[in-house]
Amino acid sequence: MEKYLKKVEIRWSDLDPNFHIRHSVYYDWGAFVRMNFFNEIGITLAAMMQHNIGLIILREECVFKKEIIWGDNITINLKLLQSKKNGSRWTLQHEIFKNENILSAIITLDGAWIDTQKRKLTTPPESFAEEFNKIPKANNFKWIGE
Repeated sequence: MEKYLKKVEIRWSDLDPNFHIRHSVYYDWGAFVRMNFFNEIGITLAAMMQHNIGLIILREECVFKKEIIWGDNITINLKLLQSKKNGSRWTLQHEIFKNENILSAIITLDGAWIDTQKRKLTTPPESFAEEFNKIPKANNFKWIGE
């Protein structure tokens, strides 16, 4: 897959007292886009439950570039910046655009998989790693050590 984009709508509850988007909404949008992507490629919540595995965020950071206000049209992408070949550790990025082409924020997160019974980091099933590899790669994508 070359590119993954998702549109989101601004809700009244997304605004803060300054009449722009609350900082935490950006993180919610990122989670929404990621989970939609995973669901679309078959890494569904049901599949994760069946394998006793879940996604875990180790670090998440948002850099705010341009203000987003009520009425802006929002599009968010998903990119893989780096990953172990087995998919056990990875870094994802979302670019949040307003009004088609104004880069407004960048979310970067490091993540892994957790065994939901043992409560320890784990390697995903091979089928998950294959599907995970379908995430569009950033121009500067790199494989990281095993």
